[in-house]
Amino acid sequence: MSGLLYLYGLIPTEEASKESLPAMRGFDGEGKLYTIEIGEVTAIVCDLSSQEYSEDSLRNKVENDMDWLQEKAFHHHETVLMVSKLYTIIPLKFCTLYKNEENLKSTIEGNRNKLEATFKQLDGNEEWNVKIYCDDKVLKKQVSENHPSIEAKRKEISKLPKGRQFFEMKKIDQLVDRELENEKNRLCEEVHEKLKEHSLQGNIKKNWSKGATGRQEHMAWNSVFLLPDSKVEEFVEEIKHYEEEMGHAGWKIEASGPWPPYHFSSFSS
Repeated sequence: MSGLLYLYGLIPTEEASKESLPAMRGFDGEGKLYTIEIGEVTAIVCDLSSQEYSEDSLRNKVENDMDWLQEKAFHHHETVLMVSKLYTIIPLKFCTLYKNEENLKSTIEGNRNKLEATFKQLDGNEEWNVKIYCDDKVLKKQVSENHPSIEAKRKEISKLPKGRQFFEMKKIDQLVDRELENEKNRLCEEVHEKLKEHSLQGNIKKNWSKGATGRQEHMAWNSVFLLPDSKVEEFVEEIKHYEEEMGHAGWKIEASGPWPPYHFSSFSS
């Protein structure tokens, strides 16, 4: 077929030779996924029409057709996730396209050393995501009642004339809000650093809004870890320990994985 190549990911040829790629439908919903062997690297691709999936056409779809975008982004994610369960994979970003096989091979060959190093790093390891949520109302009450600096401020205000106490007490709320944020950051950083002890790498991501999570609690922390297979169980147990220890204060810690290693296998196409 004359057209574009849609690239889902790269896997070691050694692994591809041991287990065939199962039948999976391609990006357009009609074609099938297949592999292209490029030395020790094998690309997982599908064919696309160069007219229907031109750069201008794709930009228009991404910017103006949310239903299409959601459907295709879900397809890409699910396909890469399926492949990641079978092989060590370097996943590619959504809508990574090549004009032809020659361009793809040239790019792979030009990055051979980097790809080999990445495969070695990923072999036997898994990407896990940890999100920490906080019920601000519960934690704020605890901070207000128990934080030393706030207690000291209240005692200081109690010694002032009655007229000044009224205005100074308003500053307590500001102090509570500030100490609430400090406490949230302190606890999240403590958990993150402890979890990093089980991992090869641990990176901090941007928090999601309530609109994105659909939850009542605020997301206080969002991070990803690259874990050796042998460390996953103790990593999860560590999280359960923190859940039990911090749950009464309005905290919830959720771990999910393994995921395709998007955060630990960047590859510029």
